[in-house]
Amino acid sequence: MFAVIKTGGKQYRVAANDVITIATLEGEAGASVTFGDVLLFGDGEATQVGTPLLSGIGVTGEIVQHGRTRKVIAFKKRRRQNSRRRRGHRQDFTVVRITEISAGGKSSKAEPRKAKKAASAEPAPAAAE
Repeated sequence: MFAVIKTGGKQYRVAANDVITIATLEGEAGASVTFGDVLLFGDGEATQVGTPLLSGIGVTGEIVQHGRTRKVIAFKKRRRQNSRRRRGHRQDFTVVRITEISAGGKSSKAEPRKAKKAASAEPAPAAAE
């Protein structure tokens, strides 16, 4: 089950348990966020295309973290004029984990992440000769 959502002026194809980086959103890490602008929905059997949006389909996610990208430098130089300009920019972003896509009676929930098991300290049994 997947959906195409629109947020921050861009479109993203998402499925349950996907992690996406989008334009900054309001809210703290761990907060739930709902995306209402669903443009396309597919469940493996049929695909619904909105004109332009679909109703009755919701995509829910959880904010993982907020951050800023690396600095981008815009450098302008006019030769032989002793004129230079250097400007920097860092774009804010939000990382979101998609937890659920629901459409009418159907729902695709992300399974809880399992903790990784530590490797056992026992050595592998040696083959007897």
